[in-house]
Amino acid sequence: MAKYFDVHPENPQRRTIGTVVDSIRADGLVVYPTDSCFALGCRLGSRDGIGRIRTIRNLDDRHHFTLVCQNFAQLGQFVHVDNDVFRAIKAATPGSYTFILPATKEVPRQLLHPKKKTVGVRIPDHVVAQALVAELGEPLLSSTLLLPDEEEPMTQGWEIKERLDHVVDAVVDSGDCGTEPTTVIDFSGGEPEIVRRGAGDTSRFE
Repeated sequence: MAKYFDVHPENPQRRTIGTVVDSIRADGLVVYPTDSCFALGCRLGSRDGIGRIRTIRNLDDRHHFTLVCQNFAQLGQFVHVDNDVFRAIKAATPGSYTFILPATKEVPRQLLHPKKKTVGVRIPDHVVAQALVAELGEPLLSSTLLLPDEEEPMTQGWEIKERLDHVVDAVVDSGDCGTEPTTVIDFSGGEPEIVRRGAGDTSRFE
């Protein structure tokens, strides 16, 4: 049965954030709010967490997982970013964007796109998401909470708790968050390719 945490949206309780992060470090799978919508998150090296996300969302091995990072220093440890791409991403973060980039050797192989060797990264503009990754001290492996055969993500924490009670370990609820997934921009070829139009404005990449 999943634990339910009601977290203040502007001043998240440190003890609660610490409890959630303890669960993540213990291979737990959590649902947490972001600036785009709720997401599933687990520890970077958690094979069990990755497997559970794939099962919940019915994903194949070509799905790009996202590393939710606290800042650029952290992001730069896990993806290769040249100067031009750096400037473009820097101008759009923090925000509701996921960027697909060539991964460094720090990224576990099971997270990589099998052919491209790429991974998604993002820096969210959300107090609670930032508090979680800051406490964790490393990126949070994430995927949008969008269930198979459903067109829109769930938006209510209590509903998520009811529906996913036996397949996740914790639900973190801080009230309203976004209802639209991130905009996904693929920079792996050097030039920006808009893969998904979502919450982030695409005009700067067109």
